[in-house]
Amino acid sequence: MPVLATINALEKQRGQLFAWAPVWVGAGILTFLSLGWEPSVKALILNALLGVVLLAVGLRLLRHSLVGVLPVALALLALGGSLAGARLHLVAGPVLSFRYYGPVQGRVIAIDRSASDKTRLTLDRVILSRVDPGHTPRRVRISLHGDQRYLTPLPGQVVAMTAHLSAPQGPTEPGGFDFRRHAFFQGLGAVGYTRVPALLLARPPPGPALWLHRTRHALADRIRAALPGRVGGFSAAIATGDRSSLDADTLTDLRRTNLAHLLAISGLHMGLVTGLVLGAVRLALALVPRIALYHPARKIAAVAALLVAAGYLALSGANVATQRAFVMVAVMLVALILDRRAISLRAVALAALIVMVLRPESVAGPGFQMSFAATTALVTVFAWLRDRRRGMPPGGRVPRFLAPVAALALSSLIAGLATAPIAAAHFNMVSRFGYPANLVSVPVMGILVMPGGILAVLGMPLGLEGAGLALMRLGVGWILRVAGTVSAWPDAVSHLPTPPAATLGVVVVGGLLLCLLRGGLRLVGLPVLLAGGLSWAGEERPALLISESGGLVGVMAEGGRVLSRARGEGFVARTWLENDGDGRVQAAAVADPPGRVPRLGGDGPRVVHLRGKKGEARLDEACRTADLVIWDGFLGRQEAPARPPGCRLLAAGDLRRLGAVAGHIKDGRLQLTGAREVTGPRLWTRDGIARGRSKAQLGRTSEGR
Repeated sequence: MPVLATINALEKQRGQLFAWAPVWVGAGILTFLSLGWEPSVKALILNALLGVVLLAVGLRLLRHSLVGVLPVALALLALGGSLAGARLHLVAGPVLSFRYYGPVQGRVIAIDRSASDKTRLTLDRVILSRVDPGHTPRRVRISLHGDQRYLTPLPGQVVAMTAHLSAPQGPTEPGGFDFRRHAFFQGLGAVGYTRVPALLLARPPPGPALWLHRTRHALADRIRAALPGRVGGFSAAIATGDRSSLDADTLTDLRRTNLAHLLAISGLHMGLVTGLVLGAVRLALALVPRIALYHPARKIAAVAALLVAAGYLALSGANVATQRAFVMVAVMLVALILDRRAISLRAVALAALIVMVLRPESVAGPGFQMSFAATTALVTVFAWLRDRRRGMPPGGRVPRFLAPVAALALSSLIAGLATAPIAAAHFNMVSRFGYPANLVSVPVMGILVMPGGILAVLGMPLGLEGAGLALMRLGVGWILRVAGTVSAWPDAVSHLPTPPAATLGVVVVGGLLLCLLRGGLRLVGLPVLLAGGLSWAGEERPALLISESGGLVGVMAEGGRVLSRARGEGFVARTWLENDGDGRVQAAAVADPPGRVPRLGGDGPRVVHLRGKKGEARLDEACRTADLVIWDGFLGRQEAPARPPGCRLLAAGDLRRLGAVAGHIKDGRLQLTGAREVTGPRLWTRDGIARGRSKAQLGRTSEGR
């Protein structure tokens, strides 16, 4: 009997197998991205062919038995890896191999704001002096510091400036977020800044090439002119995707209250816009009896909503999050047109597969993971409630007038629970009051902000945008007041350490088992979720962290990580503290006195951090007394010191080969790991890095006394 029960439970899963397809494809993509070496093009082709063969065999077997699940899963895993490899080679471009200072010329294709709240330009058609065109990055991103009052950047402008450029930075610690890989997939070959005024060389051409970009910015400028300040910046961002006028304080408030998703043009916005258009068009058609009786009004409304969604995608800049939202909405609207169930796990799975084909690298990002986690959980829970409601007596149901309120409260709770582990893993922060903040903000978004935005955009050609903008002013003002008020509450957020990738993977698998399995078998996901949570709680952060430049060292002490500097390398310091689950700022985590690094583990190995010429003068003394010496200078160059014999020293040249370094104490000895050892030689890493060389270098520096 137990065997028969098991067979019956497994057979119930047959109708749900397609929902697992994106899970296996995504696993293949993540496996490829995490490899420590770069597979050849030939290997990728053979892998894809193997996947096709396994898929054909598995689908044939599935007609008769669930045994075919195994070859299908392996096939999708292989195809996912080859898909990511193909995308990687498709976007590959030159990356700047040295620190560049000099003239930079290029065409503006994107405008946003940096972490330091400065205007930031992304340029293509780049020209760098003394750099061969074949080795010039296709795109560079430059932050504008200093006095830039004479430049009002617009897409299509050709600008010139004197700038500092370098290759995108690698992980701030081994296994951490790899900005260099992220930039590589975006086509960015260099990033930097300028402190001198940028010059306008040419205005946007009158042709259609950048017409849409200019239209977006003209629309954003018109909104900001009518709605000045933070309200205008927020309104322009949700209407056109232009965040260039949003200040850092507003972004911080939104993130601390879990309202930042209202700013990103994603599933919520696309769903509200298409839902409003779908309902309005269907209502209008219903008022015309001839159309209502003889034509499929619902399908006509779905086509209209799909066209509006496509227009919103183009108008908002078509970033990755908006593309993902459009694919999800388009799949559901097409299902409606074809008389299929619009909202189902099959539709969600199909949307995920389309996104993976278009941008496989997005699987590793929080946007993809949170969007599909929330959608999958919502579809699963509401489908379960729908099935339960069918057998429920009328008296046991929620009153009709309370149904929208109950649906909003429940959907906010489900989406929050589904995305909380992923958000905490990527952003190291959980908003304690995010749920009530969303309950009083999301309805305003749907009732005032999005309808007002649609009315404003439709009325602008006739100069009749006033009523729509007035609605937006009321709604956005309320949302910003909620964000500012809740963010200021004591203990508004909790900070959590970054878990290993495997731990987050276990948590995600547990959630998928709960959502995608049928019947009592889905309860298997609960112990898996519990195992992931326990593993997360037991995570131990590195005792020692060293930045890639050698300019910053962080040691884990009893009260939290102690940093060697109060200023400088702010991005690295902020990332380390966030990954520790520490809410302090860099200045509050500095050693006392500054520059002195405490012993590892209290009484363990002693680390000395030296900087510049003053540090060079202390090299011999430090080598005699310390277990490990870190110096941000170069050895062996002209008028530079040689490596002191027998000294356990990491200098700038060593760290350039190793990347950022993490140290753990095991059996009383300090074991070091370099970020490049973890990443390995990949297309997005610096040329000439050899995995074996990195290991050999670590072997000379990792022994403690």
